[in-house]
Amino acid sequence: MTRPEVAPLVRGRGVYLRGPMMSDYGEWAELRTRSRAFLTPWEPTWPADDLTRAAFRRRLRRYMRDVREDAAYPFFIFRAEDDALVGGCTISNVQRGVQQSCALGYWAGEPYAGNGYVTAAVKALMPFVFDELRLHRVQAACLIDNERSKAVLRKCGFKEEGIAREYLKINGQWHDHAVFALLSGDPR
Repeated sequence: MTRPEVAPLVRGRGVYLRGPMMSDYGEWAELRTRSRAFLTPWEPTWPADDLTRAAFRRRLRRYMRDVREDAAYPFFIFRAEDDALVGGCTISNVQRGVQQSCALGYWAGEPYAGNGYVTAAVKALMPFVFDELRLHRVQAACLIDNERSKAVLRKCGFKEEGIAREYLKINGQWHDHAVFALLSGDPR
């Protein structure tokens, strides 16, 4: 079976998601630049060349390989009314076999944070995860003091399962994370 190289189009309430393309570079780089101070406390340290066209091209090649190999599905989130890029969502660490699970990550550019776009995007992605990818479990983790991120997950039906100690290296330091999960049989 030949697999596609980009994530499919997914429509949600007021948003749509699709795989990143080279033509997104300018808008993506501008949004990430404008949002850098806002995003830095919640993300891994950015490489020095992270916002360059060459780094974006490498990122796209990695994304295409991940989709082809059923390892990850990166999406950009667009506001439906004007096609503005507002953030991103990634289904990653896809595990098959007895586990049938994945991890969920997301971000919103500062001008768009707190407007429900990420919540709408996560809700829209769950049928793709459970019905198309046929996974059983989606796990998400956020810094324990990231109340906005916790609210997104709770609104989408995720249940908090506990704390993972020093789970991810964020902004150069290891941090504990609250772990959430949504199962295929859970109410959405």
